[in-house]
Amino acid sequence: MYPLVSELAAAGIPVTVTCRVLKLSRQPYYRWRADPIMPSEVVEAYRANALFDAHKDDPEFGHRLLADEARDVGEVMSDRTAWRIASSNGWWSAFGKKRGKNGKKPGPSVHDDLCAVIDEDGRTRQVFTAEAPNELWLVDITEHKTSEGKLYCCAIKDVYSGRIVGYSIDSRMKSRLAVQALENAAQMRGEVADCIVHSDSETVGAGVLGGPDPHSDRRARMSVPGVLRGC
Repeated sequence: MYPLVSELAAAGIPVTVTCRVLKLSRQPYYRWRADPIMPSEVVEAYRANALFDAHKDDPEFGHRLLADEARDVGEVMSDRTAWRIASSNGWWSAFGKKRGKNGKKPGPSVHDDLCAVIDEDGRTRQVFTAEAPNELWLVDITEHKTSEGKLYCCAIKDVYSGRIVGYSIDSRMKSRLAVQALENAAQMRGEVADCIVHSDSETVGAGVLGGPDPHSDRRARMSVPGVLRGC
């Protein structure tokens, strides 16, 4: 409403009259005149609201997936813009590393990496081997573009047999996509107690048939209570 007050003032209508008719206080108007809200700030506020709603619904999402969710509700922005807004507000993925405050270094990983070993040179590396079925599963989500929009597939691979033991498909990349794939694998394989599930969080397109993404060190703890362990 304040821009309207300014336009009417330029046309010769006193600010006092306009504020009285519109039931506005003059002091906030003059504060706005001293430091007006720019149209770009309004646009960013709408974008931030869309990102916050997506983050609240799925705290596991990183900035790229949050940007996808925002675009679905009409707030179009680049991934870089989504990262800037999310990082400035502290909306981090629940699967990411803890962020330090007041200039402190980031904290340790959210949970232990059960596939990590230390070699003879003292370096930490990952070993993806299994001596029996249902000992180690690898999880990945791939994105597929179709004429009707994007389609997401979450597949679970048994390291011992090299077979896909569970999967799920959905048009939205929600947390239920991974949960449904795990439930499907658990039902198909039967006894899966103490099975380790390894997933590089938010690595769309890594390709589960080729193994986990070697460029990511973030792991998602996805588990069916009392059945699976995540790393």
